[in-house]
Amino acid sequence: MAMSIARFNLILPENDPQKHSDMFKAALEMVSYCDDNGFAMITTEEHHGAENNWMSTPLLFAGMALARTKNVGLNISALLLPLHDPLRVAEDIAVLDLASGGRLTTILGMGYRPSEYAAHGKSWADRGALMDECVDTLLKAWTGEPFEYRGTTVRVTPRPLTQPHPVVLLGGTSKPAARRAARFGLPMFPAANMPELEAYYYEQCKEYGTQGFLMMPGVDTVMLFVAEDPDKAWAEIGDHLFHESWTYHTWQTSDIRSAVHSHATNVDELRAEGIYQILTPEQVIARAKEQGALAAFNLHPLCGGMPIDTAWESLHLYVEKVLPNI
Repeated sequence: MAMSIARFNLILPENDPQKHSDMFKAALEMVSYCDDNGFAMITTEEHHGAENNWMSTPLLFAGMALARTKNVGLNISALLLPLHDPLRVAEDIAVLDLASGGRLTTILGMGYRPSEYAAHGKSWADRGALMDECVDTLLKAWTGEPFEYRGTTVRVTPRPLTQPHPVVLLGGTSKPAARRAARFGLPMFPAANMPELEAYYYEQCKEYGTQGFLMMPGVDTVMLFVAEDPDKAWAEIGDHLFHESWTYHTWQTSDIRSAVHSHATNVDELRAEGIYQILTPEQVIARAKEQGALAAFNLHPLCGGMPIDTAWESLHLYVEKVLPNI
């Protein structure tokens, strides 16, 4: 059976709190629906100060989603760790790990937008040192034992359920990020398919005497929408998909790689590019059979602030017409 994943970042270009409230409530209903229908993972993410209201509080959203579900995993991809108080993050993740039975996975990222650091009173120039301190603090905090933190002895309780600590991976697409993951003995999740970085990571694990593993996106990562008439759907929601892809594109710098970094400059180019795809149920079924055991589908309901009814239609088509046949 194919792996089913649903992504929620709750973008809404309009500043309309009522509409955004409706979207958040719909997202949580969709999370429950995904859980009821065997989805493997719900993903969310973090950005700050975005004019289109990109998700800024992934731990809060994760808590609400985990409370609404029983089986599905919740992945934060990524939590921008240096922007936060690491003691509070350790406490929050420990509680979510306990309450969910260990269903939270967190990719710890450093971020790539100086404006986010400035807004949180953090030094962009010192981001590497901040990341090191934060990761070190989390790992010590989750032991439940006292440790030294910024000149004082602290202790974080309660201890998480998952031992030796909740599931965390380090994100990044650079050699320093790979070295950091290897040094801490943590798994790594690059944001793009980078075999050369994978090899370097394992070399560094050997160098530091640690054991880890690396997970990364496939060569082709697709944000999937399901519709009976893809041409009609592109005409109706293409602008929403392009809004998200273009916003993300404007944030990227030359040293950043991402599996979902679109270079399209309009809706037609976005459709031709293939990162965002609208397929019929029959096309999704055919792709699942072609890919076999490796098949995985990333659905992105509510992408770019699309109408809630349209998002539900896509999700229902996937669950009702695709899943029974794969």
